[in-house]
Amino acid sequence: ESLAKLMEGANDSSSSQDKWLSRVESSGWMANIRDTLDCACLVAQCLNQEGASVLVHDTTGQDSALQVCALAQIILNPDCRTVRGFEALIEREWVQAGHPFSSRHSRSCYSPPTHRHRHNCPSFLLFLDCVHQIHQQFACSFEFNEDFLVLVFEHSYCSQFGTFLGDCEQDKAALGIKQRTTSLWSHVNRPDILSKYLSPVYQPNPIVIWPSVAPVSLVIWKRVLLRWVLELSPEEAAQELITTLRNTDSALRSDVIRLRRTLIQLEEQALKQGVLSN
Repeated sequence: ESLAKLMEGANDSSSSQDKWLSRVESSGWMANIRDTLDCACLVAQCLNQEGASVLVHDTTGQDSALQVCALAQIILNPDCRTVRGFEALIEREWVQAGHPFSSRHSRSCYSPPTHRHRHNCPSFLLFLDCVHQIHQQFACSFEFNEDFLVLVFEHSYCSQFGTFLGDCEQDKAALGIKQRTTSLWSHVNRPDILSKYLSPVYQPNPIVIWPSVAPVSLVIWKRVLLRWVLELSPEEAAQELITTLRNTDSALRSDVIRLRRTLIQLEEQALKQGVLSN
């Protein structure tokens, strides 16, 4: 219901600015993000700073504990902020643990309320949105870019790959998912595909990151929630420019290393031939 209210308000381009902001705020989606991140930070703090064991118990039946535990690992473990580490996190905590993707995503927020049932819930989207919030605050600490998160979101709802099909391992076995489909990760990890989802500003960060949950620090995920409302081409052009500059910088650094090696070889030859003295 929160996501449906958010999308209904966000897609209403005829609203005034004040009314638009009021509808977004009253939807409660951003409050859900804040509460989930706040709880994940609390778990991470208990584990990292107090050395305590933490029991995360979900009483609502809508995957809150799963979201919190997965986010706590992203906060604490730098490996989960790499492409393959994030893929392993989703596979371990969501897919293999039996998260019912088919039941949760069988109806979207655009479905009429009468067609939704209690098993429908965008809990995985809420998790990805929380990861996006952390990504916005610590962009240099993530190996993957925002496009990778958008890709995972899209394939969790509709995909030609078998990663998110079925509600559990029993469903996958009954449908023959492993025999009839391939994994999304095997496709993404191909070098020619993976290059599109690597962040050009990534710098390995081995320490714990602590995201802010202050209202001023949280933003609406435009690439997903406002994709039909806003013109995103300027941001995409900026990302392409950053990638181009990063690649150019890498190429120039390689040229410098090559030229230095050539200079050293020429100096050694000059010393042997007596052209230069020690």
